[in-house]
Amino acid sequence: MIAIIQYNAGNIRSVQNALNRLGYESVISDDPTVILAAEKVIFPGVGEASSAMQYLKSKGLDQLIPRITQPFLGICLGQQLMCRFSEEGNTPCLGIFDAQVCRFPAKDKVPHMGWNCVRQRITHPLWHKIANDSRFYFVHSYYVEPDNVNQVAGATEYGHEFAAALSKGSLFAVQFHPEKSQHSGLQLLDNFLHWDGNV
Repeated sequence: MIAIIQYNAGNIRSVQNALNRLGYESVISDDPTVILAAEKVIFPGVGEASSAMQYLKSKGLDQLIPRITQPFLGICLGQQLMCRFSEEGNTPCLGIFDAQVCRFPAKDKVPHMGWNCVRQRITHPLWHKIANDSRFYFVHSYYVEPDNVNQVAGATEYGHEFAAALSKGSLFAVQFHPEKSQHSGLQLLDNFLHWDGNV
């Protein structure tokens, strides 16, 4: 079973629809028992960091998510919430990745929206059959600034370089939207669905 974490964030149904196109069924849930029983977990979302964290805390998911050991994919807001702290609402987050989330400087056009190239920083099963510098679809006003460069799986340039993908053990997270990124995005999702969590 594939569990998609429900936490009152947007864009969750579009992720489920992308999985359906790939031939996989999934369940959207905020039930810790359902999430722990899943073979794979996806943590997507579009929304605001502080209200998202409040919802996760109300369901005990802020304690559960850092303990998940099965293959886990964070998407957009999901990636940001996996970091230590977000400037959006001055929000303490889940602390899974050694990184903080910063707002793009005022000189940049915000949000960063549209297609951009991702440079692969590491060899990883989720990049299988995806060419380096492939284009993915982004829409976000905050970006991930990592403390630990060894956790950066992919980088993108928008005004300056930032982490487009993070990796740690059986965890992988992306700032872009694979479900909106056509062939490369669907390939990444398919790679995740076949991934055993080993790197």
